[in-house]
Amino acid sequence: MHWLGRHRRVALALICVVCTGAIIAAATFRQVIFANSIWANETSFRDALERKARRTKVHDDFVFLGIDESSKQLDQVSPEEIEGSPALQEMKQGYPWPRGVYGALVDRLCDAGARLIIFDLAFAPPRDGTEQFRAALDRHRDRVVIGADIEGNLNPMGTVVTILVPPNKDLIPDGLVDDRVGYVSIWPDGDSVVRRINYAMSDAQIMRIQNGDDPGPAQPWETIYESLDARSLRKLGFTSRIPPAGQSRMIRFGPSDAYQPRSLYEIFVPAYWEHNYSNGNFFKDKIILVGSALAIEHDVHPTPISGATSGPLIHFHAIAAALDGEFLTETPPSINLLLLVGAGLSAWLVVVFVRQTLVALLLLLALTAGYLAVVVSLYNAHNLFLLTLPVLAAFNLSGLFSLGYDFTLERLEKLRTRRTLERYVSKNLVKEILDNPDSFYSSLRGVRLPATILFSDIVGFTTLTEKADPEQLVSQLNEYLSRMTAAVFQNNGTLDKFIGDAVMAVWGNVTSAGVAEDAKACARAAITMRHELLQLNQQWKERGIAPFRFGIGINHGEVLVGNIGSQEKADPTVIGDAVNLASRLEALTRTYPVDILVGERAAELIRDQFNLRSVALVQVKGKTEPVEVFTVVSAKETQTEFLQRLETYEAGFRKFRERDFTQAKILFSQFLEFYPDDSLARMYLERALEYEEQPPDAAWNAVEVFKKK
Repeated sequence: MHWLGRHRRVALALICVVCTGAIIAAATFRQVIFANSIWANETSFRDALERKARRTKVHDDFVFLGIDESSKQLDQVSPEEIEGSPALQEMKQGYPWPRGVYGALVDRLCDAGARLIIFDLAFAPPRDGTEQFRAALDRHRDRVVIGADIEGNLNPMGTVVTILVPPNKDLIPDGLVDDRVGYVSIWPDGDSVVRRINYAMSDAQIMRIQNGDDPGPAQPWETIYESLDARSLRKLGFTSRIPPAGQSRMIRFGPSDAYQPRSLYEIFVPAYWEHNYSNGNFFKDKIILVGSALAIEHDVHPTPISGATSGPLIHFHAIAAALDGEFLTETPPSINLLLLVGAGLSAWLVVVFVRQTLVALLLLLALTAGYLAVVVSLYNAHNLFLLTLPVLAAFNLSGLFSLGYDFTLERLEKLRTRRTLERYVSKNLVKEILDNPDSFYSSLRGVRLPATILFSDIVGFTTLTEKADPEQLVSQLNEYLSRMTAAVFQNNGTLDKFIGDAVMAVWGNVTSAGVAEDAKACARAAITMRHELLQLNQQWKERGIAPFRFGIGINHGEVLVGNIGSQEKADPTVIGDAVNLASRLEALTRTYPVDILVGERAAELIRDQFNLRSVALVQVKGKTEPVEVFTVVSAKETQTEFLQRLETYEAGFRKFRERDFTQAKILFSQFLEFYPDDSLARMYLERALEYEEQPPDAAWNAVEVFKKK
């Protein structure tokens, strides 16, 4: 991880290469489940885009005459109207109709000026009226196109055999090679959705596509057949718009509600012909498609615009797309590869050069939206479909994985920095610097705060340095300081500094739980330090190492917090009278035989949770007012016989302060009967005896004045 941190850009590049490579591999090996999923979603996205994007315009000259239920049943036509129309009489015989119906339809529409009549019907079986229909087709051969089927059957070898089903020979003798005949077959994509149209196919290409293979280019010796759409385009004079054989074209469909069918039977009903079609003028220059308008005929196919689009309408959409040049193109594999590589590179550039995670994430989203906008714009304006989801997958996966790596690396680096700083700076100070840098840096300019200060120092350390082995002493000192600072950190204190073998700690300067809680946390730290030193001394004694003895001074008051020092070097610390007094109290532990001395203000804050013992009323150097000092015995929850006997000491201390030295002598003596080694009680007993024999002057107030630090 350290190497990756130093070579961040290389690591991010590797992530982008892996993500992009995975997408490229998916594009290459589509049989993989992951790849199939990507491409299935890409196809679904393209279909959704087709539904929402611009459509091929609706051609007003396209008319769909549908063979619907009304045309088959003629239930909306009166007997008189049927009796007056030979075509309706033939239709009344039942569907399929005699072919004379279609002959009459062709004559009537062509006489009305129709430009082209397209039959999406296959006329393979023999039927009555073939001669009449054939005559009409011959008369209007330049304005009529009829359909033929192409079927596929499995042979014993498991391959599909192509069967051409041309119109009946009595109708069109030359079959599919006749320029009036086009195949009506539509080949959907692998998901059964029709998106592409094969306008012309050779016999070999038809066989290959029915077997699920690429049709490939048509060979010179192969017979070319044209679709109903291609024949229609040729008849309309747009031969140049017909794509080469075997080259299917993805088309832009028109609106799903375009080319609504009109009932075919209306053509032969005089009232409809007159009122609905203006005696045929409606059909002048129209392109008319005749086909089934019933879903029950199964001539429906899923398309991007609808789950069930009728075959005749698909032919109309195909003709309209060719007439308007609305063939959709996809980016070739080489461009797709460049897009994928570009996506990975773009993600790398964003993450490498935009260091703020939120900004980088927003930029990734913006570029994703921008790419989608470009995709839609090119699709609408230039019929070009850019590879979309794989590109966005490569871009966003590369970006998100890179951001995730960067975030993880940053967190690990921050953790490493935190741990490194914590070796030199207090833990809570490091936390404040890293988590709230603005507020911390503001405080460094200087602010007054109430704080509790602790000074701890080893008694007689200078003498030890003259006698002890230097290496052993340094090791012992580091072991000692580690335990002392741990006690500070455990109680949420700030390690302000080491002053040689001394420790200065502060509560309330960086974060505060309240002045009382800060003072109590400081007291708990002092008790912990006392306990830790006791354990260390026991261990050192077993190892033959001289023990340490320390003194601790605790004081509470207002301090100045700031970055104190010169322009070249400064330290965040606290200064003020309260700090100086804490230092003086620590020094007084050499005078009074206790290891912890607490100032009056700090004592008031902790008294409800800690057992305190009165020590003296002192006036330290630099102070004009005396200060009551105490020592911390234990936490309140600790109850011992010593605490019960301590009441005798406190009573003697009060008598001593009241100049009742005889009573003080008695009380101190009673206490020493139980604790003869208590140095503080013995010190006051000696003073009481001295003052009993030679009382101090009237100005005496029990204040001890110290002229030195």
